[in-house]
Amino acid sequence: MSQKTERPVLSGQRIKTRKRDEREKYDPTGFRDAVIAGLEKTEGDLDQISKYLDSAGNKLDYRRYGEVLFDILIAGGLLVPGGSISQDGEKPRTNYCIFDAPEDMESMRNHEQVFVKLIRRYKYLEKMFEEEMGKVLLFVKGFTPSERIKLARMTALWLVNGSVPPNVLLVLNNEHLIKDGIALEFLLELFLTFKQEKGIAYLIQALKKGGLESKLMDFFPPNKRTEEYFKQVFLDKELNEIIKLHKAQASQEAKRELQQTLIDDINDEKAHSEITADIKEFALRTNIPDHEIISIIWSTIMSLGEWNKKEELVTDQAVRHLKGYCPLLQAFASTDRSELALILKVQEFCYENMNFMKAFQKIILLFYKTEVLSEEIILRWYKDGHSNKGKMHFLEQMRKFVEWLQSAEEESESEDEAKLGE
Repeated sequence: MSQKTERPVLSGQRIKTRKRDEREKYDPTGFRDAVIAGLEKTEGDLDQISKYLDSAGNKLDYRRYGEVLFDILIAGGLLVPGGSISQDGEKPRTNYCIFDAPEDMESMRNHEQVFVKLIRRYKYLEKMFEEEMGKVLLFVKGFTPSERIKLARMTALWLVNGSVPPNVLLVLNNEHLIKDGIALEFLLELFLTFKQEKGIAYLIQALKKGGLESKLMDFFPPNKRTEEYFKQVFLDKELNEIIKLHKAQASQEAKRELQQTLIDDINDEKAHSEITADIKEFALRTNIPDHEIISIIWSTIMSLGEWNKKEELVTDQAVRHLKGYCPLLQAFASTDRSELALILKVQEFCYENMNFMKAFQKIILLFYKTEVLSEEIILRWYKDGHSNKGKMHFLEQMRKFVEWLQSAEEESESEDEAKLGE
């Protein structure tokens, strides 16, 4: 019986661990010390700082400690909750950072380039920087007034160059930053810098992109949230366009609220007299003029219809639907401007909804018969008050009716002249 020969075993064999399986201890303090040591060697020369950061990325773990790196470049050390600097270690802070830079814009722009070059070299830092700014802005109360000014100016520059998105500013909508006016002061400095660097039009665009245009009043302390104070604050800073933006946004919100009020009243089957009273009260409170109200009423009542897809049926359906709302429309067709606004809304609706292209004349005729629209305004629309949307089609539809109106007007004038000659 044969015995198995034992295989030789190598002594002293080492089993290697894959690098990805090795878990190094998270050591932000050690990373901070290494970065600060490198920055100190540059003696504050920004070009040398950029060169150091460029080369250090090959040795230091920016992927793991990216936010720590930005803490150091912004505040000089490791930020802890509340905005103070961690004092662990022999050299917890460097002076070669934004918070210790001069406040003038030339210096701010030079520091901006340090960040631009760093993020351009290490693209993965983009997302980390955005997250870092969300954190840093929450800490602004813990910074000195001078540090806040510098951070506001730098944030404006980063918004202008696209390093951070405008919606990062929403983190300032925080009770502990708002009540003492810190959030408002920060935003005002940021707005002024942004306007100076890129112009007011781009600032307005950024506010809209970030979803801030409807929230500007929210950054004011609760006891100062009045239209008068809002206006005064931005007038003092010569940011008049912000006031216009706020007014436009407030108007849009009021119009949406008015539309919802109208829908609720209709669903509750309120009498037209009650609906009219509700709308007039709301309009008086929000300063919405009649020509805008009548456009809202038109859009709302047309949105409530369930329209037939067949063009030959939808005209009669539309006339039946609108007939019940003529008293409501008449109540707000109180000026020449509101009457013309209604005709233009009907023209626009029929043009944008192809099934209604042939319904235009019948709808206008209904409004004429029910005294929503006057002969004078219909003739003005036909002559030069129409829009270009489907112009030739709608003018041709209205031609015979307009000719009838004109002949009736001429007959009326002849009769008046005859009476005067008797």
